Amino acid sequence: MDKATLTKLLAFGIERGVSDIHFEVGYPPHYRLHGELLGAIKVPPLTAGDTEAIARMILEERGTSVDFTRPFGEIDVSYALATRGRFRASIFRQRGTVGIVMRLIPVNVMTLESLNLPPVLAEIADTRRGLILVTGATGNGKTTSIAAMLRYINDTRHAHIITIEDPIEFLHEPGKCMIIQREVGSDTESFKDALIAAMRQDPDVIMVGEIRDRETAATCLKAAETGHLVISAIHTPDAVSTIQRYVGLFEPDAQDVIRERLGDCLQAVVSLRLLVAKEGRRRLPAVEILRVTRTIRECIRTGGRLADIPDMIKKGRDLYSMQLFDQHLLDLVNTGLISMETAIYASSNPEELERNLRIE
Repeated sequence: MDKATLTKLLAFGIERGVSDIHFEVGYPPHYRLHGELLGAIKVPPLTAGDTEAIARMILEERGTSVDFTRPFGEIDVSYALATRGRFRASIFRQRGTVGIVMRLIPVNVMTLESLNLPPVLAEIADTRRGLILVTGATGNGKTTSIAAMLRYINDTRHAHIITIEDPIEFLHEPGKCMIIQREVGSDTESFKDALIAAMRQDPDVIMVGEIRDRETAATCLKAAETGHLVISAIHTPDAVSTIQRYVGLFEPDAQDVIRERLGDCLQAVVSLRLLVAKEGRRRLPAVEILRVTRTIRECIRTGGRLADIPDMIKKGRDLYSMQLFDQHLLDLVNTGLISMETAIYASSNPEELERNLRIE
């Protein structure tokens, strides 16, 4: 595997609009297109030498090297293909060989509207302080949606934005905002270190690529409590599980205090599920939106009424533009954007959604 071949394989994926490219020993390169994983035609299965060569070429762009004969854990890095596109590459070992999965990052940061995200996300992005969490499974649009929110801020007001990422994905162009983008591993040692430093750098908005551990969660809370807007991602399926997961990152004897602090500073939870559109040529987001009202804030602080939050979201749609997944799924079916089968498959409560669809 040489660089010209790798460039050709990556360029093919960019031209087709794939989301991910897989390089694993014993298989030809595979492309994920509109949610389906498809093998490359007329490309032979990759050898161990092929995948090691791909990994070396990716790492050489950053001036680093790895001894692939020894365990090396996992490596996440960004990789640029000239002006065509950028990728987030995850390099790993499996059964003694090297594997790579590359996530395509569009060159241009998309707008909230072009991503078919609800208009209320612009209102949420207008928040001046507190914590906003964007959630969902891997590959469901968290990073892309956060980038669109930052673009909205960059287009609409003067502010100082600091992003802390591992690795940097979208590159933000100068607009109304001054934007600093820092990468864990090259610009800073850790999310925690960069967050602590960011609070001394006069930020208006701090974006943390992902909350993975207790230290990052605690420092995000501190930053939000001290008057900054903090936007971050977390791997949870919906609003209630996000609150539970955040609190659960801490030791049991600290959780009551964390609930109170989270209740005080959380502003919104935006949860995403990407679905295949009815025509089959693109994917669309189904979005659950929690905006923290006074009543919901008290539920979070006490921790005893989290089960009531979905009903509060449902009833708060007209007044606060909140919505459950199933409410948005119903809208997407009724407007002809997704099929009934897709909606039922993605639903949090399939039986109830099916009844509502038949009533409609």
